[in-house]
Amino acid sequence: MKIIRTSAAMQKWSRTATSPIVFVPTMGALHEGHMALVQRARKLAGKNGSVVFSIFVNPMQFGPKEDLSRYPRPFKRDATMCKEAGVDVIFHPIPDQIYPDGFSTAVDESSVSTSLCGASRTEHFRGVCTVVLKLFNIVHPDTAVFGLKDYQQCRVLQRMVRDLAVPVKMDFVETVRESDGLALSSRNRYLSPEERLQAPIIRKALLAARAAFRAGESSETSLTNIVLRDIRKATDARPDYISVVNGESLQPVKSAKANDVIAVAIFFGKTRLIDNIRLLHQRLRA
Repeated sequence: MKIIRTSAAMQKWSRTATSPIVFVPTMGALHEGHMALVQRARKLAGKNGSVVFSIFVNPMQFGPKEDLSRYPRPFKRDATMCKEAGVDVIFHPIPDQIYPDGFSTAVDESSVSTSLCGASRTEHFRGVCTVVLKLFNIVHPDTAVFGLKDYQQCRVLQRMVRDLAVPVKMDFVETVRESDGLALSSRNRYLSPEERLQAPIIRKALLAARAAFRAGESSETSLTNIVLRDIRKATDARPDYISVVNGESLQPVKSAKANDVIAVAIFFGKTRLIDNIRLLHQRLRA
């Protein structure tokens, strides 16, 4: 496994790499959710292709009061996990390689990025789109793999790729969870022991709302209240948002339909956790 730290060296490698190049962009602090992305990338690359994994804590997607300085950076541990999972190259640049002196260009998506997390973190998706497009231009992947835990991010990047005719195929992997249902996240390590005990209520609340939908409930207000009722059972939980949205546009809906999404952001202390669930009808059994 190679570790590449400069944009020029990464571009040089990609020009001679065996295709397909399958790319997994991350901010590091890896867990089994990231490894599921690597497994998918390895499958897509096949025996002859290449898997590139980037680790870059992107300052542009953190707000002024957010956790950039304390975001974990266990690179040696991350590199070991990548090697064991079959990654061919880690691209691990310093910020100056991505944002050189005088950097003044950004990428804005102005539709699906405006709701949910984008409503309170107004610059977040500008930072996500800008860094991902730049990484695409450095790595030159055929396919990029992302996790659906951040459903909005997937939709925003999918729209960016479509609108700007970026020649990268987008591939999405279902959320990986702990045994108690909590979505795996690098930020879970910020939770206190008591907060960690309470955090699985997020998944339980979403499952309760989906069960109600499958039983015939479609009112946005009712589904939201079902989630809120369960979230309130956790004394340390503080909702940022609970929204029922169209699965494609991410615009709020009054009456939920199949393939719409309930998305939430919940604070436990200072730690903000996100999750979502798609409202699929129960399949009929023969």
